[in-house]
Amino acid sequence: MRLLFLTAPFPYPPRQGATLRSWGFIRELARRHEVHLLALAPPGQRPPPEALDFVRRHLASAVVVPAPPRSPARRLRQLLTRPEPDVVLRLWTPAFARALAEALSARTFDAVQVVGLELAHFAEPFLHAGGSGPAWVYDALNAETELQRTIWQVDARRPRRWPAAAYSFVQWLKLRRYERRWLPRYHAVVCVSEEDARHLRRLAGVSPLVVPNGVDTDHLDPRRFAPQPDVAREPAVVFVGKMDFRPNVDGARWFAEEIWPRVRRAVPQARFWVVGQAPTASVRALHGRDGIVVTGTVPEVEPYLVAARAVVVPLRMGSGTRLKVLQALSLARPVVSTSLGCAGLGLQSGVHLWTADAPADFAEAVVALLRDAPAADRLGREGRAFVRRHFDWKVLTPHLEALYDRLAAGP
Repeated sequence: MRLLFLTAPFPYPPRQGATLRSWGFIRELARRHEVHLLALAPPGQRPPPEALDFVRRHLASAVVVPAPPRSPARRLRQLLTRPEPDVVLRLWTPAFARALAEALSARTFDAVQVVGLELAHFAEPFLHAGGSGPAWVYDALNAETELQRTIWQVDARRPRRWPAAAYSFVQWLKLRRYERRWLPRYHAVVCVSEEDARHLRRLAGVSPLVVPNGVDTDHLDPRRFAPQPDVAREPAVVFVGKMDFRPNVDGARWFAEEIWPRVRRAVPQARFWVVGQAPTASVRALHGRDGIVVTGTVPEVEPYLVAARAVVVPLRMGSGTRLKVLQALSLARPVVSTSLGCAGLGLQSGVHLWTADAPADFAEAVVALLRDAPAADRLGREGRAFVRRHFDWKVLTPHLEALYDRLAAGP
């Protein structure tokens, strides 16, 4: 088949949720199909030449269009006057719209996969068209309406967060209208969890195909990575993620404020490592406090994960399935997560990881892993075995191929 993927940002190197999912599918599909890539690079995030060259060697073509910066004044004006949600307008540029039109006129594609709601605006003109064009597939990285609803609910409980809660409330209403209107116009919708599928089905009347997030378990083998020395030196608890993503920011702060003091009282020598790019000011402020280290961007997160005595996923908002959980488990690390943080993965608490939602219970689970290394290692081994069976890209990608086959066959 001839396939076109639309992604933002450029999916290589795959270092965060959207790029990990996009590149996992693209690379696996390219082994058997003709795959083309049209990527939108957010302001200041152009891929390095060596990354672009690497992708072009593996794909039929790869084009990158830079998005212009959006001024605060323009964003405020759009927030107040436009009916579309902020995420849809964030990276809008006519240059990408032209590049997409040119790609569609230059070749006949069997399917075009739109990855994430940030690119949905560019697909709108083609969703009206009938005839024998490509099948349009929307890959919902999150159930965005539900994501904003959960963010609004959490922020509304704290008076200091009321301005952010007001923003999320308005975006929730806009997203609800937008997803309800546009998702049914795609030939197919793909999402990452059964829970997200229920939200989208109820909201927009679509029947999504669930294809979870996955990992390359051959690459994420704990034997391939040397532990980061500073992390390995003391009992380390590690949280990884893009640290300007609001659920991750909330999770890091909640763990630091409500859970970490309990852990430190029980294991005074422990350290909490917050690892990930673009930490906000509120996350950076945690650095140096009570044994907390905020790294910012690192070349690779894997050395930090394999050095961890426990990996935590303290998420209280959001949707989707958590690649950070699958990464840690593939590396055979013991994980403690909220129920929301590992929702939709089919993992059993006490077998593949520990789940806890109350701060005291969460801290107790972390302390148990820090104190009982053999039990922590057993948990990690069971987690890796589960991920290899159910969440490797080699296992997941055939579901996407079967969808393309059904769409090509017609109704």
